[in-house]
Amino acid sequence: MSKNKSFSGTSANRYSLALYELAKESNELEEIEKNCSSLIKLIFNSEEFKNFIKNPTIKKEELLATVLKISEQYQLNGLLTKFLNFLISKKRFFYVEKILKDFIETCSKKRGELEAKLISAKELSESEINSIKEELTKNFSSKIKLKYTYDANLIGGLIVQIGSTMVDTSIKNKLQKIESRMIEA
Repeated sequence: MSKNKSFSGTSANRYSLALYELAKESNELEEIEKNCSSLIKLIFNSEEFKNFIKNPTIKKEELLATVLKISEQYQLNGLLTKFLNFLISKKRFFYVEKILKDFIETCSKKRGELEAKLISAKELSESEINSIKEELTKNFSSKIKLKYTYDANLIGGLIVQIGSTMVDTSIKNKLQKIESRMIEA
Protein backbone atom coordinates (compact mmCIF):
# COMPACT_ATOMS: atom_id res chain seq x y z
CA MET A 1 0.00 0.00 0.00
CA SER A 2 1.37 3.41 -0.91
CA LYS A 3 1.86 6.14 1.67
CA ASN A 4 -0.88 8.32 0.14
CA LYS A 5 -3.49 5.56 0.31
CA SER A 6 -2.65 4.81 3.93
CA PHE A 7 -2.84 8.53 4.73
CA SER A 8 -6.24 8.75 3.18
CA GLY A 9 -7.83 6.34 5.63
CA THR A 10 -5.78 6.60 8.79
CA SER A 11 -4.38 10.11 9.02
CA ALA A 12 -7.51 11.79 7.67
CA ASN A 13 -9.36 10.17 10.56
CA ARG A 14 -6.74 11.45 13.01
CA TYR A 15 -7.08 15.00 11.68
CA SER A 16 -10.88 14.81 11.91
CA LEU A 17 -10.66 13.48 15.49
CA ALA A 18 -8.27 16.31 16.39
CA LEU A 19 -10.78 18.83 15.00
CA TYR A 20 -13.56 17.10 16.94
CA GLU A 21 -11.61 17.29 20.21
CA LEU A 22 -10.72 20.96 19.65
CA ALA A 23 -14.31 21.85 18.76
CA LYS A 24 -15.68 19.98 21.77
CA GLU A 25 -13.13 21.55 24.12
CA SER A 26 -14.05 25.05 22.92
CA ASN A 27 -17.85 24.32 22.98
CA GLU A 28 -18.15 25.10 19.26
CA LEU A 29 -18.99 21.61 18.02
CA GLU A 30 -22.43 22.39 16.58
CA GLU A 31 -21.27 25.53 14.75
CA ILE A 32 -18.18 23.82 13.31
CA GLU A 33 -20.26 20.82 12.20
CA LYS A 34 -22.62 23.16 10.30
CA ASN A 35 -19.61 24.97 8.77
CA CYS A 36 -18.11 21.63 7.68
CA SER A 37 -21.39 20.66 6.01
CA SER A 38 -21.39 23.97 4.12
CA LEU A 39 -17.81 23.40 2.98
CA ILE A 40 -18.58 19.87 1.81
CA LYS A 41 -21.53 21.21 -0.21
CA LEU A 42 -19.27 23.88 -1.72
CA ILE A 43 -16.72 21.23 -2.75
CA PHE A 44 -19.45 18.95 -4.10
CA ASN A 45 -21.17 21.69 -6.11
CA SER A 46 -18.06 23.37 -7.53
CA GLU A 47 -15.93 21.29 -9.87
CA GLU A 48 -13.58 24.28 -10.16
CA PHE A 49 -13.02 24.42 -6.38
CA LYS A 50 -12.61 20.63 -6.19
CA ASN A 51 -9.91 20.80 -8.89
CA PHE A 52 -8.28 23.75 -7.11
CA ILE A 53 -8.01 21.73 -3.88
CA LYS A 54 -6.53 18.71 -5.66
CA ASN A 55 -4.06 20.72 -7.77
CA PRO A 56 -0.52 20.17 -6.37
CA THR A 57 0.88 23.20 -8.24
CA ILE A 58 -1.18 25.75 -6.27
CA LYS A 59 1.07 27.74 -3.97
CA LYS A 60 0.56 27.81 -0.21
CA GLU A 61 -0.13 31.58 -0.26
CA GLU A 62 -2.88 31.14 -2.85
CA LEU A 63 -4.51 28.39 -0.78
CA LEU A 64 -4.35 30.53 2.36
CA ALA A 65 -5.89 33.50 0.52
CA THR A 66 -8.69 31.29 -0.83
CA VAL A 67 -9.45 29.87 2.62
CA LEU A 68 -9.56 33.41 4.02
CA LYS A 69 -12.07 34.48 1.32
CA ILE A 70 -14.22 31.40 1.90
CA SER A 71 -14.01 31.90 5.65
CA GLU A 72 -15.26 35.48 5.30
CA GLN A 73 -17.95 34.65 2.74
CA TYR A 74 -19.34 31.66 4.68
CA GLN A 75 -18.65 33.23 8.10
CA LEU A 76 -16.69 30.17 9.20
CA ASN A 77 -15.83 29.60 12.82
CA GLY A 78 -12.34 30.94 13.69
CA LEU A 79 -11.18 27.56 14.98
CA LEU A 80 -12.20 25.87 11.72
CA THR A 81 -10.39 28.53 9.68
CA LYS A 82 -7.22 27.96 11.75
CA PHE A 83 -7.61 24.22 11.24
CA LEU A 84 -7.91 24.66 7.45
CA ASN A 85 -4.79 26.86 7.50
CA PHE A 86 -3.03 24.15 9.53
CA LEU A 87 -3.93 21.57 6.85
CA ILE A 88 -2.41 23.88 4.24
CA SER A 89 0.78 24.31 6.28
CA LYS A 90 1.08 20.52 6.63
CA LYS A 91 0.44 20.07 2.88
CA ARG A 92 -2.69 18.04 3.64
CA PHE A 93 -5.34 20.41 2.25
CA PHE A 94 -6.00 18.10 -0.70
CA TYR A 95 -7.61 15.71 1.85
CA VAL A 96 -9.89 18.40 3.27
CA GLU A 97 -13.10 16.85 1.90
CA LYS A 98 -12.34 13.43 3.44
CA ILE A 99 -11.32 15.02 6.75
CA LEU A 100 -14.50 17.12 6.94
CA LYS A 101 -16.71 14.13 6.09
CA ASP A 102 -14.93 12.06 8.76
CA PHE A 103 -15.49 14.91 11.24
CA ILE A 104 -19.24 14.96 10.57
CA GLU A 105 -19.38 11.18 10.82
CA THR A 106 -17.51 11.34 14.14
CA CYS A 107 -19.97 13.93 15.49
CA SER A 108 -22.86 11.70 14.47
CA LYS A 109 -21.31 8.60 16.11
CA LYS A 110 -20.51 10.48 19.33
CA ARG A 111 -24.20 11.49 19.53
CA GLY A 112 -25.08 7.80 19.24
CA GLU A 113 -26.68 8.15 15.82
CA LEU A 114 -26.81 5.29 13.33
CA GLU A 115 -26.49 6.11 9.67
CA ALA A 116 -29.14 4.60 7.42
CA LYS A 117 -29.83 4.68 3.69
CA LEU A 118 -33.34 4.62 2.30
CA ILE A 119 -33.95 4.13 -1.41
CA SER A 120 -37.51 4.10 -2.72
CA ALA A 121 -39.14 3.42 -6.07
CA LYS A 122 -41.53 6.35 -5.66
CA GLU A 123 -40.82 9.80 -4.33
CA LEU A 124 -41.69 9.95 -0.66
CA SER A 125 -43.09 12.97 1.16
CA GLU A 126 -41.29 14.49 4.12
CA SER A 127 -43.86 12.97 6.50
CA GLU A 128 -43.41 9.48 4.97
CA ILE A 129 -39.63 9.76 5.34
CA ASN A 130 -40.00 10.95 8.94
CA SER A 131 -42.39 8.08 9.69
CA ILE A 132 -39.87 5.54 8.38
CA LYS A 133 -37.11 7.27 10.36
CA GLU A 134 -39.18 7.10 13.57
CA GLU A 135 -39.94 3.42 13.01
CA LEU A 136 -36.23 2.66 12.46
CA THR A 137 -35.34 4.67 15.59
CA LYS A 138 -37.75 2.50 17.63
CA ASN A 139 -36.55 -0.77 16.10
CA PHE A 140 -32.84 -0.03 16.52
CA SER A 141 -33.15 1.82 19.85
CA SER A 142 -30.88 4.52 18.50
CA LYS A 143 -31.25 7.87 16.78
CA ILE A 144 -31.16 7.40 13.01
CA LYS A 145 -29.48 9.72 10.54
CA LEU A 146 -31.32 8.91 7.31
CA LYS A 147 -30.06 9.53 3.78
CA TYR A 148 -32.96 9.30 1.35
CA THR A 149 -32.69 8.60 -2.38
CA TYR A 150 -35.36 8.14 -5.03
CA ASP A 151 -34.63 5.50 -7.70
CA ALA A 152 -37.33 4.77 -10.29
CA ASN A 153 -35.29 1.75 -11.49
CA LEU A 154 -36.46 -0.18 -8.43
CA ILE A 155 -39.91 -0.37 -10.09
CA GLY A 156 -41.58 -0.68 -6.67
CA GLY A 157 -40.70 -1.14 -3.00
CA LEU A 158 -37.89 0.06 -0.74
CA ILE A 159 -34.30 -0.67 0.18
CA VAL A 160 -33.22 0.16 3.74
CA GLN A 161 -29.64 -0.28 4.89
CA ILE A 162 -28.35 0.34 8.40
CA GLY A 163 -24.73 -0.67 8.81
CA SER A 164 -24.42 -4.21 7.46
CA THR A 165 -28.17 -4.88 7.79
CA MET A 166 -30.03 -4.52 4.50
CA VAL A 167 -33.71 -5.05 3.73
CA ASP A 168 -34.50 -5.06 0.00
CA THR A 169 -38.22 -5.26 -0.81
CA SER A 170 -37.84 -3.81 -4.29
CA ILE A 171 -39.53 -5.43 -7.26
CA LYS A 172 -36.26 -5.13 -9.16
CA ASN A 173 -34.58 -7.39 -6.56
CA LYS A 174 -37.44 -9.89 -6.68
CA LEU A 175 -37.24 -10.01 -10.50
CA GLN A 176 -33.47 -10.58 -10.30
CA LYS A 177 -34.02 -13.51 -7.90
CA ILE A 178 -36.61 -15.04 -10.26
CA GLU A 179 -34.22 -14.57 -13.18
CA SER A 180 -31.42 -16.30 -11.23
CA ARG A 181 -33.70 -19.25 -10.43
CA MET A 182 -34.73 -19.54 -14.08
CA ILE A 183 -31.10 -19.56 -15.23
CA GLU A 184 -30.20 -22.24 -12.66
CA ALA A 185 -33.12 -24.49 -13.72
